[in-house]
Amino acid sequence: MKLLTKSQTMKKLFFFLTFLFLASAYISAQADKVLGFWLTDEGTSQVQIYKGTDGKYYGNITWLEEPNENGKPKVDDDNPDPALQQRPILGLTIVQSLEYDSEDEEWVDGSIYDPKNGKTYDCYMWFEDDNSVLQMKGYVMGMRFIGRTSSWKKENDRN
Repeated sequence: MKLLTKSQTMKKLFFFLTFLFLASAYISAQADKVLGFWLTDEGTSQVQIYKGTDGKYYGNITWLEEPNENGKPKVDDDNPDPALQQRPILGLTIVQSLEYDSEDEEWVDGSIYDPKNGKTYDCYMWFEDDNSVLQMKGYVMGMRFIGRTSSWKKENDRN
Protein backbone atom coordinates (compact mmCIF):
# COMPACT_ATOMS: atom_id res chain seq x y z
CA MET A 1 0.00 0.00 0.00
CA LYS A 2 1.41 3.35 -1.08
CA LEU A 3 1.27 6.19 1.41
CA LEU A 4 0.42 9.66 0.17
CA THR A 5 2.77 12.52 0.76
CA LYS A 6 1.58 15.48 2.77
CA SER A 7 1.34 17.51 -0.45
CA GLN A 8 -0.78 14.84 -2.16
CA THR A 9 -3.05 14.59 0.87
CA MET A 10 -3.52 18.37 0.94
CA LYS A 11 -4.35 18.42 -2.80
CA LYS A 12 -6.95 15.69 -2.38
CA LEU A 13 -8.45 17.49 0.61
CA PHE A 14 -8.53 20.75 -1.34
CA PHE A 15 -10.35 19.12 -4.29
CA PHE A 16 -12.80 17.38 -1.97
CA LEU A 17 -13.62 20.60 -0.11
CA THR A 18 -13.95 22.48 -3.42
CA PHE A 19 -16.39 19.84 -4.66
CA LEU A 20 -18.44 20.11 -1.46
CA PHE A 21 -18.52 23.90 -1.72
CA LEU A 22 -19.64 23.82 -5.37
CA ALA A 23 -22.30 21.19 -4.68
CA SER A 24 -23.59 23.26 -1.76
CA ALA A 25 -23.64 26.43 -3.89
CA TYR A 26 -25.57 24.63 -6.64
CA ILE A 27 -28.20 23.33 -4.18
CA SER A 28 -28.53 26.80 -2.64
CA ALA A 29 -28.99 28.38 -6.07
CA GLN A 30 -31.67 25.81 -6.91
CA ALA A 31 -33.44 26.45 -3.61
CA ASP A 32 -33.33 30.23 -4.05
CA LYS A 33 -34.81 30.29 -7.56
CA VAL A 34 -38.20 30.61 -5.85
CA LEU A 35 -37.26 34.03 -4.45
CA GLY A 36 -39.01 37.04 -5.91
CA PHE A 37 -42.44 38.38 -6.76
CA TRP A 38 -45.25 36.14 -7.94
CA LEU A 39 -48.66 37.02 -9.36
CA THR A 40 -51.22 34.59 -7.96
CA ASP A 41 -53.28 32.51 -10.38
CA GLU A 42 -56.33 34.78 -10.15
CA GLY A 43 -54.17 37.83 -10.89
CA THR A 44 -55.64 39.76 -7.97
CA SER A 45 -52.61 39.74 -5.69
CA GLN A 46 -48.84 39.56 -5.70
CA VAL A 47 -46.78 37.59 -3.18
CA GLN A 48 -43.10 38.10 -2.47
CA ILE A 49 -41.30 34.88 -1.58
CA TYR A 50 -38.25 35.51 0.59
CA LYS A 51 -35.84 33.52 2.72
CA GLY A 52 -36.11 34.03 6.46
CA THR A 53 -33.21 34.18 8.90
CA ASP A 54 -34.03 30.55 9.76
CA GLY A 55 -33.28 29.51 6.15
CA LYS A 56 -36.94 28.72 5.43
CA TYR A 57 -39.10 30.37 2.78
CA TYR A 58 -42.00 32.75 3.44
CA GLY A 59 -44.36 34.85 1.38
CA ASN A 60 -46.02 38.23 2.00
CA ILE A 61 -48.79 39.88 0.02
CA THR A 62 -47.15 42.94 -1.56
CA TRP A 63 -49.90 44.07 -3.96
CA LEU A 64 -53.68 43.76 -4.20
CA GLU A 65 -55.75 44.61 -7.25
CA GLU A 66 -58.36 46.02 -4.88
CA PRO A 67 -56.53 47.01 -1.68
CA ASN A 68 -59.50 48.91 -0.25
CA GLU A 69 -63.03 47.98 0.71
CA ASN A 70 -65.57 50.68 1.53
CA GLY A 71 -62.78 53.28 1.46
CA LYS A 72 -60.67 51.42 4.04
CA PRO A 73 -57.80 48.94 3.60
CA LYS A 74 -58.98 45.34 3.26
CA VAL A 75 -58.63 43.44 6.51
CA ASP A 76 -58.49 39.77 7.44
CA ASP A 77 -62.14 39.70 8.53
CA ASP A 78 -62.61 35.98 7.68
CA ASN A 79 -59.91 34.94 10.14
CA PRO A 80 -61.36 32.63 12.80
CA ASP A 81 -59.34 34.45 15.47
CA PRO A 82 -61.20 37.68 16.35
CA ALA A 83 -57.93 39.27 17.48
CA LEU A 84 -56.59 38.96 13.90
CA GLN A 85 -59.65 40.10 11.99
CA GLN A 86 -58.55 43.74 11.81
CA ARG A 87 -55.04 43.14 10.45
CA PRO A 88 -54.54 44.42 6.90
CA ILE A 89 -54.37 41.91 4.04
CA LEU A 90 -51.66 43.96 2.32
CA GLY A 91 -48.37 42.92 3.93
CA LEU A 92 -49.85 39.74 5.40
CA THR A 93 -47.54 36.71 5.54
CA ILE A 94 -49.50 33.92 3.87
CA VAL A 95 -46.73 31.41 3.06
CA GLN A 96 -44.92 30.00 6.09
CA SER A 97 -41.84 27.88 6.83
CA LEU A 98 -41.18 26.04 3.56
CA GLU A 99 -37.93 24.09 3.35
CA TYR A 100 -36.16 23.08 0.15
CA ASP A 101 -35.97 19.34 -0.54
CA SER A 102 -33.09 18.99 -3.00
CA GLU A 103 -33.84 15.35 -3.74
CA ASP A 104 -37.39 16.04 -4.95
CA GLU A 105 -36.62 19.63 -6.06
CA GLU A 106 -39.56 21.11 -4.20
CA TRP A 107 -40.26 23.29 -1.18
CA VAL A 108 -42.07 21.30 1.51
CA ASP A 109 -43.41 21.20 5.06
CA GLY A 110 -44.88 24.67 5.02
CA SER A 111 -48.32 26.21 5.20
CA ILE A 112 -50.37 28.71 3.25
CA TYR A 113 -53.09 30.93 4.62
CA ASP A 114 -56.08 31.85 2.44
CA PRO A 115 -57.45 35.23 3.56
CA LYS A 116 -60.56 34.65 1.42
CA ASN A 117 -61.81 31.95 3.78
CA GLY A 118 -59.58 32.36 6.86
CA LYS A 119 -58.15 28.83 6.60
CA THR A 120 -54.57 27.61 6.74
CA TYR A 121 -53.46 24.62 4.70
CA ASP A 122 -50.32 22.50 4.54
CA CYS A 123 -48.52 23.29 1.32
CA TYR A 124 -45.63 22.60 -0.96
CA MET A 125 -44.43 24.18 -4.17
CA TRP A 126 -42.37 23.26 -7.20
CA PHE A 127 -41.49 24.17 -10.76
CA GLU A 128 -42.42 22.00 -13.69
CA ASP A 129 -40.72 22.95 -16.97
CA ASP A 130 -40.74 26.71 -16.66
CA ASN A 131 -38.99 28.59 -13.84
CA SER A 132 -41.32 31.52 -14.42
CA VAL A 133 -44.37 29.55 -13.25
CA LEU A 134 -44.43 28.39 -9.63
CA GLN A 135 -46.82 25.59 -8.73
CA MET A 136 -48.31 25.83 -5.24
CA LYS A 137 -50.50 23.14 -3.70
CA GLY A 138 -52.46 23.49 -0.48
CA TYR A 139 -53.82 20.34 1.16
CA VAL A 140 -55.24 19.07 4.45
CA MET A 141 -54.53 16.27 6.93
CA GLY A 142 -51.21 15.36 5.33
CA MET A 143 -52.92 14.08 2.19
CA ARG A 144 -51.03 15.71 -0.68
CA PHE A 145 -53.25 14.02 -3.24
CA ILE A 146 -56.24 16.00 -1.98
CA GLY A 147 -56.05 19.74 -2.35
CA ARG A 148 -55.89 22.65 -4.74
CA THR A 149 -53.03 23.57 -7.01
CA SER A 150 -52.49 27.08 -8.29
CA SER A 151 -49.94 28.47 -10.71
CA TRP A 152 -48.17 31.71 -9.82
CA LYS A 153 -46.38 33.71 -12.50
CA LYS A 154 -43.00 35.40 -11.91
CA GLU A 155 -43.03 39.17 -12.22
CA ASN A 156 -41.37 42.34 -10.99
CA ASP A 157 -42.35 44.22 -7.87
CA ARG A 158 -45.50 46.28 -8.55
CA ASN A 159 -44.70 48.88 -5.90
